[in-house]
Amino acid sequence: MQSTPTPTHCPYCALQCGMNLTPAADGSVEVTERADFPVNRGALCGKGRTAPAVLASAVRLTSPLVRDGAGALVPASWDEALDRIAGNLARTREEHGADALGVFGGGGLTNEKAYALGKFARVVLGTSQIDYNGRFCMSSAAAAGTRAFGLDRGLPFPLEDIPRTGCVILVGSNPAETMPPSMRYFHELRENGGTLIVVDPRRTRTAEQADLHLAPRPGTDLALALGLLHLVVAEGRVDERYVEERTAGWEEARAAAMAHWPEYVERITGVSVPELREAVRLFCAPRAAMVLTARGPEQQAKGTDTVGAWINLCLATGRAGRPLSGYGCLTGQGNGQGGREHGQKADQLPGYRKLTDPAARRHVAGVWGVDPDSLPGPGRSAYELLDALGTDIRSLLVMGSNPVVSAPRAAHVEGRLRSLDFLAVCDVVLSETAALADVVLPVTQWAEETGTTTSLEGRVLLRRRAVTPPDGVRGDLEVLHGLAGRLGAERGLEKGFPTDPEEVFEELRRASAGGPADYSGISYRRLAEESGVFWPCAAPPPDTAGAEPHPGSPRLFLERFATDDGRARFVPVSHRPSAEEPDDEYPVLLTTGRVVSQYQSGAQTRRVAELNAAAPGPFVELHPRLAARLGAAEGDPLAVVSRRGRAVAPARITTGIRPDTVFMPFHWPGEGRANTLTNPALDPTSRMPEFKVCAVRVETVA
Repeated sequence: MQSTPTPTHCPYCALQCGMNLTPAADGSVEVTERADFPVNRGALCGKGRTAPAVLASAVRLTSPLVRDGAGALVPASWDEALDRIAGNLARTREEHGADALGVFGGGGLTNEKAYALGKFARVVLGTSQIDYNGRFCMSSAAAAGTRAFGLDRGLPFPLEDIPRTGCVILVGSNPAETMPPSMRYFHELRENGGTLIVVDPRRTRTAEQADLHLAPRPGTDLALALGLLHLVVAEGRVDERYVEERTAGWEEARAAAMAHWPEYVERITGVSVPELREAVRLFCAPRAAMVLTARGPEQQAKGTDTVGAWINLCLATGRAGRPLSGYGCLTGQGNGQGGREHGQKADQLPGYRKLTDPAARRHVAGVWGVDPDSLPGPGRSAYELLDALGTDIRSLLVMGSNPVVSAPRAAHVEGRLRSLDFLAVCDVVLSETAALADVVLPVTQWAEETGTTTSLEGRVLLRRRAVTPPDGVRGDLEVLHGLAGRLGAERGLEKGFPTDPEEVFEELRRASAGGPADYSGISYRRLAEESGVFWPCAAPPPDTAGAEPHPGSPRLFLERFATDDGRARFVPVSHRPSAEEPDDEYPVLLTTGRVVSQYQSGAQTRRVAELNAAAPGPFVELHPRLAARLGAAEGDPLAVVSRRGRAVAPARITTGIRPDTVFMPFHWPGEGRANTLTNPALDPTSRMPEFKVCAVRVETVA
């Protein structure tokens, strides 16, 4: 066993912090800082420090499992498990057609896995029914960014620009808990004389460090942004020259904003007119400023328009496509960016190409060696796919996701999963979703495999294999190779389904070439020698031997936007209510989110003792005035009830939340499952569910 450190990256959030891993003789793995990686500069949160705990055989799957005649999951050989999956998928396709097969991926899969999974669904299974849990992450920001700028990349500038700007408005984001190492950038911003404005209905750890905290009523971020833009116009702060030279559609967006006068916005949001004016003053005073959004404004049934309103604010003030300025989205999942760029999203092909674009279909089909007409069209979005299980979709393959905990209206989704004819799950641990499966495949994880991810900055990174996986565990690429062979698809395909990640990446490079997310100029060698490479990064034309390689694109839009005419687009938007507003029966608003010591559905972090000690279970955060009306004390069990179900968790009473709002973290299954309550109402453009706001009532539990 090697004893020298292997430089790699954390398996959790989209910061993809650099770290070193060193295996020890006793089988444990030591994490040490990697100060040379520029994003975290050696800093790690508790999740990153304890990540190797999930590598231990005692907490993870080490053998395939199949459902026996008595309904129990029992160990099986790999051949038996793969044969059973392939046989059931083939039977479903024969009896019900290709679109009766579903594939559900994850934003934690490497680029190679995401690429191969999309190819497997469309070429081997022939199904259009593939999407991934990244649809629940930043799809609204992606849609709004594409609409305004012609291109979606979470951050169009590196994190290192944040301390050098003059003001940051952080909307619906709590990086102090969701990505703690990033907070140094905001601390440095303030040390350099810049200001931080945080928009959040809760006084989070991040909001406590802000120069100005705006606490709007959940679901009113759109009205808030429009109110700020109204004041920008009324106070003569529009950058008229910039608007004239670099944008289109201003007059319509201006008219829409002017209908949202400050007093009207105050009534909607609960944010006072003086606070609105102070936010505009702080944002417009410096030469450069940024707006960064996260799940708060995005996970709404009007999320695309909400993000669009914040982009309009940036455009009107000349704060996009200029140095140290712009709009950006703080991606959540480790490979949330790359995961949607290379084919596991319902409507996209590798390179962020549109599945409906004939030229894109010809290019990718040429790389795959298939007829473009054989590729299915766009399928259902994530929640719509899950909602169709057991009816239109009869068999499902899940890779790297746990929708029993993470999906909205989770009890309903759990029921749909149980109604399937056949369910196969590939995972590291026996998650709540895997526990329902007919076949479970134990797969390798971050430290046991090599592959690439794309961080929130659009920086493509190389994760290196540092340890040997346990006997009985295989990689996801091996799984797809084995299934493709059993389903007869390895014959006749130019490249088939390689198991070597670098070989898969080389194919991905060709498939992405010329697309919006062009990786063709990136290689494993470059990634090993550099601290990542920012896309787009095109390969030199074939007739330019000896040409300098493309340097990558850390900063986008400085000369032109990625639209046909190079201009950014204003989009006129107006406030509208949330899909579900409070009423007499459900008078309180619920919002959901994360805590610092757990991650996403908790399938892995809930198996780490140190993290469980810090965050042992769910809770209901509520204001003292609401607690007093209920007669509830700290720690009392409370039932939170929505139109979709009931969750029970202990009370956590704090003045850091609005009196009309309760908060629950969504990391836990069982009776405290927050997503039992959440509303699957979908944004009409992004198909993002409305996780962040729904109507509930709160009751004491005897």
